[in-house]
Amino acid sequence: MLPLFYHEIYTSAISPHARFPRDRYRLVYEEIQSRTIENPDLHIELRESFEAHRSDILLVHSEGYTDAFLDGKLTDQEIRRIGFRPWTPEFVERTLTITGGSIQAMRTALEGSMVAGNLAGGTHHAFADHGEGFCVFNDLAICARIAQRDYGIKKIAIIDCDVHQGNGTASIFADDRDILTFSIHGEKNYPFRKEKSDFDIELPNDTDDDTYFAALKKTLPQALYSFQPELIFYQAGCDPLKEDTLGKLALSRQGLDKRNQLVFQHVSYWNCPLVVFMGGGYADPIQASVICHADVFEEAAALKATVSSTY
Repeated sequence: MLPLFYHEIYTSAISPHARFPRDRYRLVYEEIQSRTIENPDLHIELRESFEAHRSDILLVHSEGYTDAFLDGKLTDQEIRRIGFRPWTPEFVERTLTITGGSIQAMRTALEGSMVAGNLAGGTHHAFADHGEGFCVFNDLAICARIAQRDYGIKKIAIIDCDVHQGNGTASIFADDRDILTFSIHGEKNYPFRKEKSDFDIELPNDTDDDTYFAALKKTLPQALYSFQPELIFYQAGCDPLKEDTLGKLALSRQGLDKRNQLVFQHVSYWNCPLVVFMGGGYADPIQASVICHADVFEEAAALKATVSSTY
């Protein structure tokens, strides 16, 4: 079974008046439930997420920023920069639960499952001392530090296929040779001031399936083969989809499937644990994103069936 972590607070803690597509999380969860009922061979186990601990967050984030968020003392400017408005009383619990879901997925993958995921997360715009772009804490970075601290993992590759560059992740690991940051993203999209990842593949607006796949197929082996990862994180954003309102690229559902398959082929080659983070998806109607997010996890379940069940 592929373990996937989820909690209803992923949706419920976002204000119905926010411009963020709050129902995406619930709809992905329901889509995956529906697929498992329709296909008995789709072996996915949905598990409840629990809150992360402050001590884990402090492995990455400054104490001042962490406590200001947890204590509800962020300034209006800091809240605007994060982007979830209007703010809700449950938002702190939501953030801790999403981060906790990613940590649980990472621990589960390392403790025998080999492949696991979170039906949220991939909050790659969060920096050590501030949040932005709908990201408060950087769960990718937090999971990497816990993997190093608790499991002795040395080489961790972060493959970020969200349409927006993982600027917070790149900043956090700028001087860390044991964490590979790989980002394939829109050149003329948010963030407009990019950070420097180990590998940045910048694509022009309206990039299609073939162009995207060719760029990924050329650069991903170069990144991984020289690095030799022991653990891989996949930020599987579906916002390169043509229908995405924030994406500016032109990938089809089939193009995203090819992207996922290529990433998973490399995971199989290295035979190392994989954690899948949901990333962005902002199609209108949102169902187009929901289907592609569910595709990612369905393909991850097929991958889990082919990799070693022991670590």
